[in-house]
Amino acid sequence: MLAWRAVIFGMVACVLALSGCEGPPKPAGEAQNRPEAAVNAAPAGPSATPGQPVPGGRIVMAVIGEPSNLIPPLSSDSASHEVADLLYVSPLRYDKDIQLECFAAERYEVADDGKLLKFWLRPGIRWTDGVELTAEDVEFTYKLMIDPKTPTAYAEDYKAVASFTVTGKYSFEVRYAEPFARSLVTWAGAILPKHLLAGQDLMNTRYAREPVGAGPYTLTSWEPGRKLVLDVNPDYFEGRAYIDQVVYRIIPDQSTMFLELKAGGIDMMGLTPQQYLYQTNGPAWAADWQKFKYLSFAYTYLGYNLKSPFFRDVRVRQAFAHAVNKEDVIKGALLGLGLPTIGPYKPGTWMYDEAIKDYAYDPALAKKLLAEAGWEDRNGDGVLEDASGRPFAFTILTNQGNEQRVKTATIIQSQLAAIGVRAEIRTVEWASFIKEFVDKGNFDALILGWNITQDPDVFDVWHSSRAVPGGLNFVGFQNAAADALLNRGRHTVDQAARKKIYDAFQEILHQEQPYLFLYAPYALPILSARFQDVAVAPAGISYNFTKWWVPRDRQKFRLEK
Repeated sequence: MLAWRAVIFGMVACVLALSGCEGPPKPAGEAQNRPEAAVNAAPAGPSATPGQPVPGGRIVMAVIGEPSNLIPPLSSDSASHEVADLLYVSPLRYDKDIQLECFAAERYEVADDGKLLKFWLRPGIRWTDGVELTAEDVEFTYKLMIDPKTPTAYAEDYKAVASFTVTGKYSFEVRYAEPFARSLVTWAGAILPKHLLAGQDLMNTRYAREPVGAGPYTLTSWEPGRKLVLDVNPDYFEGRAYIDQVVYRIIPDQSTMFLELKAGGIDMMGLTPQQYLYQTNGPAWAADWQKFKYLSFAYTYLGYNLKSPFFRDVRVRQAFAHAVNKEDVIKGALLGLGLPTIGPYKPGTWMYDEAIKDYAYDPALAKKLLAEAGWEDRNGDGVLEDASGRPFAFTILTNQGNEQRVKTATIIQSQLAAIGVRAEIRTVEWASFIKEFVDKGNFDALILGWNITQDPDVFDVWHSSRAVPGGLNFVGFQNAAADALLNRGRHTVDQAARKKIYDAFQEILHQEQPYLFLYAPYALPILSARFQDVAVAPAGISYNFTKWWVPRDRQKFRLEK
């Protein structure tokens, strides 16, 4: 759930029979309630060079963490999904305005008040080994997702399906027992190859590192800890992407990335606020680079292990909310390039509850709440202790290489010290961070981020059933009222009704404080000016990646033909 990916709510209410790929009608008022485009700034660099797009060239991008595997349902890290997005196709996808459109499906219909979906795939789509993609591959993917032996965090949407029927070589139908708000969104997930993965042990299959997809690129090499190389798929059904080769260099530190950028070792990265505001200005930068700024579909949070003796008491978590000054965090860690947030939704969107008043910065009240929870400075050393004499001393865990998260942790550490709480900071390499600490619940508290989906359903992160090893509810939040709202929300299709449900859900999170929601940062990508037809949209800048191109006289690489 991390990366440049975003998903949108597929509205199916009041639809008896829709066909074609315009999809369901836009809910009334949606355009007015989606101001994302308004906060998207134009690139700071030069405009696209006029001319006819030509194939060729290479783009080198940096990722801070190595992919865990390239079978999309088995990974929840941004690096895995960013690479996999170029390897696989799905029946539906999201356009630049984050609206569902056809992809591998040439058309679909919604019938029976939203309880029946009919899809027709495009004939002639081929996996990169030459085998044709058919409805049996979609059926295989569906069955894989609902198989309890499949170690995926994304099964719940597929489990909502009452029946799946292949109706032809390229067609299938999906029936639901009741309207399901995420019904169309479900089919924007990657299709997996039946002829290769059937009967495979997904945790040990070679296809996790040697994937076969049907997307615009194919993986040609993976050097662990160094880079992944993707070559263009000349038989891609939408037409060959212009850029010949995509290289992902694994660079687990943003400062090192920036040095590589200046040296010409990479063509694209996400800048830190310091780099964006102060280190990429002047004529040379304006001539050679394009800079972008827009509010990202992401938020950063301090998450508590609710099994920890430090954080079981809600008064402690509320005290932390009063002890941390989010404005100071944003100024110090982001140099002001972010917005404070109170829940798991993007500020300014229709699902964000503007009525919730954030906890006021009030260290005195924080101390009072901690005292009520049994934490007092009993020996005069400046650190609070509980009745047994145990000091309130815990570790904030985050991943190496992310300057904003480390700075955020440092500011929080200082603010907590002012109320008698001692916090140590530990950074861990990304793969180990996820595998050994996050997935196993082996932490006191952590600073991490989630991508924000356009659909308000956050079942996989917050429902009690997902508080299992390897699940996305790794803080262990369990609340019956929240579960009931999450269940209702995913079976309610009217946007106004859903708004009330998810507002009530946000109120529970606000009171319980399983996370201290901190901020939504601005995305600050920088890209070499060699690349043309790049523009900001509500979906970001990579929505039309296959259409980016480089003038022939500026290409640094061409594939052998």
